[in-house]
Amino acid sequence: MRTLFLLTIIVSLINSSVFAQSVAMADGLRKEFKGKMDVWTLSLSAAKTREAQQKLWDQRPSGDEYAKKIWSALRGSLDQEACLETASWLLKLVRSLPAQDASPDILELRAEIVQQVSAVVEKQHLRSPRLASMCMGLVAVGDMSSMKLLERIEKENPDRAVQGVAALGVAMLLESLSDDVKTMKRRLNLIRKAIIESAHVEIDGVTIAKLADDQLYVIRYLTKGREAPDLKGIDVSGNPLSLSELKGKVVVLIFWNTAMDDFERFLDIHQKLTKKMEGKNFALIGVTNDSSTTLRLLQANGSLPWRNICDADSALAKQYRVQSRPFAYVLDQNRVIQYMGSPGSFAELTADALMLNP
Repeated sequence: MRTLFLLTIIVSLINSSVFAQSVAMADGLRKEFKGKMDVWTLSLSAAKTREAQQKLWDQRPSGDEYAKKIWSALRGSLDQEACLETASWLLKLVRSLPAQDASPDILELRAEIVQQVSAVVEKQHLRSPRLASMCMGLVAVGDMSSMKLLERIEKENPDRAVQGVAALGVAMLLESLSDDVKTMKRRLNLIRKAIIESAHVEIDGVTIAKLADDQLYVIRYLTKGREAPDLKGIDVSGNPLSLSELKGKVVVLIFWNTAMDDFERFLDIHQKLTKKMEGKNFALIGVTNDSSTTLRLLQANGSLPWRNICDADSALAKQYRVQSRPFAYVLDQNRVIQYMGSPGSFAELTADALMLNP
């Protein structure tokens, strides 16, 4: 009996060591990818020619390759609480990668990561005090099953700080579902809970107090049907530009940069939109934190047939509470927000409808 007890302890210690190594390996890969992306982004900004930029694009670190490596290291340790932070980062990574042109195997891998991480959180970690970062990972997933899981965490997790973060996550996901009075009231109550219970909690270096304040700002100023704040800046040519001077025009306002995934497709979509709206009461305005040198190169070779505001310190992106790029706002002739979200077909359809109903 004593021998069996000792063997059990030894096996447990070995397993714990293996799990710890797996989590450490996954976290090391995460840091390696982030470091490579930082270097790549700086190199892209410093490129002097379009050819140099294109060459660097071909050398961009592959998010899918790193997701595959991290998942391989992490998947056997998902029942360990120590893996939750890296797993939440992995959710954010796979949700940020473009689906366009991704192979079926890659799409299947991304779906597997989301499904298995969500399932293990629900089955084994629902009451864990270390779920705060995971709540924001579930926000990145952004589907109905993620919102239901966040609702369960808010109600069933015994840690009040985790409850508050989950409440904020639900409020953030409700933003895209409805803007009716009942939903808005619920969002405000959830944000209030987040501030009371979790203001001090930090996720990726940002406090819940700041994230909650951003949500309140969005509700007051950046919700569909609100007049958009007047955005003012200097364009690539050194000329002042503001939304107020565009009154009477339908405006598509896009926050972007050259480091975005699928940048070439982004250019193609908006070059076609600019051409389609040529001569009409319409303006496409870009806001980017790329260097003026990069912007001038793109403008000189015809890649940017629309005006762009230089936002080197991202102050304007912060004013509009932009969390990721690309992100679009469609404003009507009175600067009232009619659409906000990913650029592309929905933004274009909204603009088309506004052009037909001046």
